[in-house]
Amino acid sequence: MKKLAFVFPGQGSQQVGMGQSFLETSDENKFLFKEADQLLGYSLSEMIASGPESELTKTIHTQPALLLVSTIVSRELSKVGINPTVVAGHSLGEYSALVAAGVLSLEDALLLVQKRGELMEEAYPKGKGAMAAVLGLDRPEIEQQLKELEEPVYLANLNCPGQIVISGTKLGVEQAIPKLIEAGAKRVIPLNVSGPFHSRLMKPAAERFQAVLEQMEFQDPAIPVFSNVTANIVHDKDQIKELLVKQLYSPVRFQEIIEDLLAQDYDAIVEVGNGKVLSGLIKKVSRRAKVFAVSDQATLKKLIDWYQEDE
Repeated sequence: MKKLAFVFPGQGSQQVGMGQSFLETSDENKFLFKEADQLLGYSLSEMIASGPESELTKTIHTQPALLLVSTIVSRELSKVGINPTVVAGHSLGEYSALVAAGVLSLEDALLLVQKRGELMEEAYPKGKGAMAAVLGLDRPEIEQQLKELEEPVYLANLNCPGQIVISGTKLGVEQAIPKLIEAGAKRVIPLNVSGPFHSRLMKPAAERFQAVLEQMEFQDPAIPVFSNVTANIVHDKDQIKELLVKQLYSPVRFQEIIEDLLAQDYDAIVEVGNGKVLSGLIKKVSRRAKVFAVSDQATLKKLIDWYQEDE
């Protein structure tokens, strides 16, 4: 039997029409979409199917939408006997990983990420925070440049070699861009986000989110799950809660998680959910990595065919 690691995407991977091929073949999946609509109090399923994109990209909608689609894809894999040995997610994707690991029910996770989205939106004045992807500059040099700014800007996502995301005040990020280019960055790309996510400016949201987490029922993970905050496997449900609070204002250490996975003897890493963002990052960590991205029936069949080879 092949050993697989599942990784789950976060914000930026959403797309109108995602997951629809799994509805055409399954009444159970249609029911999950309807159940999500009732739980959240609006038609998320319609927004995913038809948009508008401007609504789907709002963080309060994006987060439950990606979680729902990733979980449906994960369950489709399980139906054909393809299950992970270990799971991880990128930012929001950590919640999809926790559902896959049996730590959270899908229902509780949907409510949690909707609230997480609301608190993230409210934590910092709209239009006053910003994020940008820095390409081709290493971490020590970026940190040095950020220290010299008068405005607060922090490392937010350590994605892969040559790609680090910064987050802070809008003015701070604007000041950082020319300094980083001058220091040798190939490009610095402002991101289309509504706030300074994964920076210390999110601490007010984290404090409020802690109270929400305390009301939810968590289980110890049935399979190993990585934390974004520590880049290590977490075994204890109380520690998972604590780290989910910190995750809101801490860097996502995705590159380290992937390096750890690649050092183990997994046969492949499978991106579970919409898009190929994480697959691209994994290939930048190691071009030799065996990676699949499963987002529809065609990519599911491709993985099944490979999985069943030599069995």
